[in-house]
Amino acid sequence: MRILVVEDQPKIASFIAKGLSAEGMVVDTCHDGDAGFALASTEPYDAIVLDIMLPGRDGLSILRGLRSKGIPVPVILLTARGELDERVEGLNLGADDYLTKPFYVEELTARLRTVVRRSRGDSAHILRVEDLQMDLIRHTVHRGSEEIPLSMREFSLLEYLMRSPGRVLSRIQITEHVWNYGFDPDTNLVDVYVQRLRKKIDRSHDTKLIETVRGVGYRIGSRA
Repeated sequence: MRILVVEDQPKIASFIAKGLSAEGMVVDTCHDGDAGFALASTEPYDAIVLDIMLPGRDGLSILRGLRSKGIPVPVILLTARGELDERVEGLNLGADDYLTKPFYVEELTARLRTVVRRSRGDSAHILRVEDLQMDLIRHTVHRGSEEIPLSMREFSLLEYLMRSPGRVLSRIQITEHVWNYGFDPDTNLVDVYVQRLRKKIDRSHDTKLIETVRGVGYRIGSRA
């Protein structure tokens, strides 16, 4: 999942980003409301963690602006303890959930997965490409009846490929989405991880699912 965290306190934003990244999520952070609204209204995030008290646009103004634009991205509000009126107003504006500070990042992670699952529909936590199946809630991968253990980063890479079966994804797209930084033409990071996936996903099967498209990138499954 790709998450935007809009929080004006850098230490709290960094704490949240580290915790979510450890769970395999790709996280962008910003510290003021104007930048947050610009990102939220132009980038394809799976969910937004939004502090209410922000310089520039406040969190409720950002939420109101997103909903007025018809952007349905799930939003979890961060509120100060005791600010009941703000929580009620946020929920009325279309927030999906809220957390009061301080909170455990594990609880935020669980709530993010819940609101994203809800927004996608009950069955959206299962991805399938031929006989390969990924369960986004249990964090498991099976090919046929065989369970395939993956590292957090391998899981994130495979999820990104499986969300676009048959589509060629460039190394630039993969690097930006899975590792959340700009592509370095001198690195073979993507190729190394794809090879690791191939050994686990394809090696013992006659049908190979992960394909290299020379000079372009990689795809999984049949051509679209």
